[in-house]
Amino acid sequence: MYEFTYHRPGSVADAVKLLADPDARAMSGGMTLIPTLKQRLARPTAVVDLSGIGELKGITVSGGTVKIGGMTTHATVASSADVAKAIPALAKLAAHIGDAQVRNRGTMGGSVANHDPAADYPGAVLALGATVHTNTRAIAADDFFNGMFSTALEPGEIVTAISFPVPEKAAYVKFPNPASRYAMVGVFVAKGPAGVRVAVTGAGANGVFRHAAMEAALAKNWSAAALDGVTTPVDDLNGDIHASKEYRAHLIGVMAKRAVAAAG
Repeated sequence: MYEFTYHRPGSVADAVKLLADPDARAMSGGMTLIPTLKQRLARPTAVVDLSGIGELKGITVSGGTVKIGGMTTHATVASSADVAKAIPALAKLAAHIGDAQVRNRGTMGGSVANHDPAADYPGAVLALGATVHTNTRAIAADDFFNGMFSTALEPGEIVTAISFPVPEKAAYVKFPNPASRYAMVGVFVAKGPAGVRVAVTGAGANGVFRHAAMEAALAKNWSAAALDGVTTPVDDLNGDIHASKEYRAHLIGVMAKRAVAAAG
């Protein structure tokens, strides 16, 4: 680990000032940044720890929308009675992220901003048609993710909260890596204000993506059987030591059917 200056600001305004330094890095839960620093794969001059900013934490449900602060931990989302009542699929997703240590330290905003291609939350954000709020603007889910470990966030921009429209039906099912519990393939299906949406995580070479063919099939007939014969092209899928592109394409179909069945 290289030497850096550590900051723990108490407000978003103070954090933004510190992040004006192009070589400074924001840290939420640190699930990705800390290992990266330890391996000397990054060399920031300063680390800005967002964990002391109270305004970035919390959950509110109002007017058919669940709004979750960027620094809200996975464990808090998983144990929230409000989230479980409004969007049970989101609470269940959070409850199966990593292990207890990760869930109690990792945050929703950090996961979404990092856009690890195997992370779970991006699937929920995209399938539910959520809105990502930052210190400067609001970004629609369809405009937020633009590549592996890449998003629409500008340098120094902070995810302050994410708003999820409450769906009529929704479910998330994943095939986890047995060691890391990351999604080798995860499929989030939703039917609600944003229409029928299907988001796939863990499989795309460019990160999370919507499955247009599955959306079209489910819009006509919301049932697992409607996905019979719907395939996933392998060209833009990820193949690695854990699973080939072809196997991931197969898993997408299996996980999608299970998700639709779970959604009811």
